[in-house]
Amino acid sequence: MTSTTRLTVAQALVRFLAAQYTERDGVRRRLIAATWGIFGHGNVAGLGQALVEYGHVMPYHQGRNEQSMVHAAVGYARQSNRLSTHAVTTSIGPGATNLVTGAALATVNHLPVLLLPGDAFATRPADPVLQQLEVPRAGDLSVNDCLRPVSAYFDRITRPEALIPAALQAMRVLTDPVDTGAVTLALPQDVQAEGFDWPEEFFTERTWTVRRPGADPVELAAAVRAIRAARRPLIVAGGGVHHSRAEEALARFAETTGIPVASTQAGKGSLRWDHPQDVGGIGHTGTATADELARTADLVIGVGTRYTDFTTASGTLFTGAGVRFLNLNIASYDGHKLSGLPLVADARGGLRALTEALTVHGHRVDPSYVTEYTQGKERWEQRVDACFAAGEPAVRPTQPQVIGALDAVVDESDIVVNAAGSLPGDLHKLWRTRSRDQYHLEYGYSCMGYEIPAAIGVKMAAPDRPVWALVGDGTYLMMPTEIVTAVQEGIAIKILLVQNHGYASIGGLSESVGGERFGTDYRFRSADGTYTGAPLPVDLAANAASLGMRVLRAKTVRDLRAALAEARDADTPTCVYVETESADTVSGAPPAQAWWDVPVAETATRASAVKAREEYDRHVSTRRRHL
Repeated sequence: MTSTTRLTVAQALVRFLAAQYTERDGVRRRLIAATWGIFGHGNVAGLGQALVEYGHVMPYHQGRNEQSMVHAAVGYARQSNRLSTHAVTTSIGPGATNLVTGAALATVNHLPVLLLPGDAFATRPADPVLQQLEVPRAGDLSVNDCLRPVSAYFDRITRPEALIPAALQAMRVLTDPVDTGAVTLALPQDVQAEGFDWPEEFFTERTWTVRRPGADPVELAAAVRAIRAARRPLIVAGGGVHHSRAEEALARFAETTGIPVASTQAGKGSLRWDHPQDVGGIGHTGTATADELARTADLVIGVGTRYTDFTTASGTLFTGAGVRFLNLNIASYDGHKLSGLPLVADARGGLRALTEALTVHGHRVDPSYVTEYTQGKERWEQRVDACFAAGEPAVRPTQPQVIGALDAVVDESDIVVNAAGSLPGDLHKLWRTRSRDQYHLEYGYSCMGYEIPAAIGVKMAAPDRPVWALVGDGTYLMMPTEIVTAVQEGIAIKILLVQNHGYASIGGLSESVGGERFGTDYRFRSADGTYTGAPLPVDLAANAASLGMRVLRAKTVRDLRAALAEARDADTPTCVYVETESADTVSGAPPAQAWWDVPVAETATRASAVKAREEYDRHVSTRRRHL
C-alpha cells in the first residue's frame, strides 16, 4: 500500500519544490532556492502558512512590490545560468496582475521563474467574492488569465490531486533550455488550504537534467561547407552563448578561424573586450567596426541569438551581396530565422563540433580580413577613450564620462545591471566587459524598474561580488521600493543613480522622429500649458536616503571618481548620485551606427515631422528581406 501524508495543497507544494534539483555537466543545484512573497487574503492562509510550516526547507524573502519580486527572481536565475531560480507568491487581485510585467520579461528573455498567485475560490461560496473579475460570458475566468499569454506554462489547480501533474509539468518547463520562461500555477485560495493524502513519492528528490543536444551530422556538414566558402564571415554572439557557458568554446572557434565576433546586448561579454576577435556590440547600438563588418559580411554566423530588430537594424544592416545566415541555436524556431542554415544544437557543443571539423581542413580567414577588423577595433577604442576622458575634473560629467569613471573603478569581479533608457545604448557601445557575466543587460523587454530588484537577485546568487544597478531618474522612479529590501536583508548592492531630468532616451528619440520631445522632460507647466517650465525640484538622493540607503552625492567628475571607489568598498547598500551634463550642450556617446525603425507620421504640417519623415523614407527603402 502506498504511504501517504496528509498536508494542505500549499504545504505539499512547498515540500515538493524543496526537493527539486537541476544537473548539468555533473553539477547539481537546487531548482527553487527560495520564495518571495507579499501576502493578502488570497494566499496568507495557504502559501503563507505553508512557508511558516516549512521555513526550515524553503527560505523566504519579503518583497515590497509584486513586479519587483519577479525581477529579483529573474536576476537570480540569470546569474545562476538558468539552473536555479526563485518562486514568487502573491494574493489574488492587484497582487496577481502586478506579476504580468515581470512574467513577460522572464518569458521574452527565456529566463525561468515560478509564479504562484492566489486565485478566486474554486468552490464559489459567494459570487462575487472580493477582487473577483465578473465575466458574464465565462464563469471560469479570473484576473490570473492575464498571465496566460506571458507564461511559458500556465495551469490553475482547482482540485488538490491536480497539483501532482501540474507541478511536474512546471518543473519540466522551468528546466527546458528551449521553452523556459515564466511558469504560472494559479492557486485558488480555498484549494490552497484544503487537506489531501499525498503519496510520499511526490516528495522524493528529483533531478532534472538540463540537456545539451548535439548537432545533426547533415546540418553540421552543411555549416562547415558554408563557413569554408565564406570570405567575410562574421559571428553574432547572443545570450545563448552565456546560457550554455559556451564562452571558452566561442573563443577557441574564433581564434582557430580568425572570424570576428560581434555581440548583441544579451551576448556582450561572450569574449572579453580586449580579445583580438571581439569587435564590440552590433546593430543600432553597436560599434562602427561591427556594423561595417555586418554590412559587408557574406556569411553571418548567429550563435544563440534571436535576431531582434536592434541587432538587424530593423532589417537594414546585413546588406552584403549574396549574404547568407548560419544559425547555431538550441531552438529550432530561432535556428530557421532569416532563411538561414539551421544548426540546431547546444551552443557549446555546436561550437566545439564546428571547431573540430574546421581544424581538420586547416580553415582560417584571409590575413587581410584580420588586419581590417583589427584596425577598425583600434579606431573604435580610441573613440571610447575620447568619450571617457574628462578634460576638467571639476565640471559636471557627461553620461559617457560617468560610464568611464565606473569603468576605471571595476575589475573582472564586478557585475553591472541595466535595462532601459539611454544607458543600454551607451553601455553596448562603450563598456569594456572584463568577464563572461559582468554585463547584465535586460534588453529583450527593456523594462524600466528592473535594475534595482534584479541587482538584489544577482547579489543573492553572487554574494561575494560587487553588483551595480545603473539607473536614470525615469527608471528609478518606476521602482525604488526594493531599496527597503536591500537594507532589510543587508544586501550590499551599489546603485549608480544618474539624474537627467526626465525620459532622456525617449526625448532624444522623440526629437529624431518629429515628436519634439513632447512629454519626456520632468518640468513644470509653462503659461501655454506645455511642460517647458523649470525642472522639477525632485531630490532622488534624498528619496534613496529616506528608504535607508547610504547616499554619496557627486557634483563633478572628481567627486564621482571618489564616490564610486568608496561605494565599491562599502559593505552596506550604497547609492552614488550624480547629475549629468545635458547631451544638448556637451558631446555624448557616438551616434547610432545603424538604423532602428520607429515609424514617423506620414502626413504632418510641423517642419520637424516633415523632415523626420523624409529621413525615415530614405532608411526604410534599404530594408532587405532575406529569402
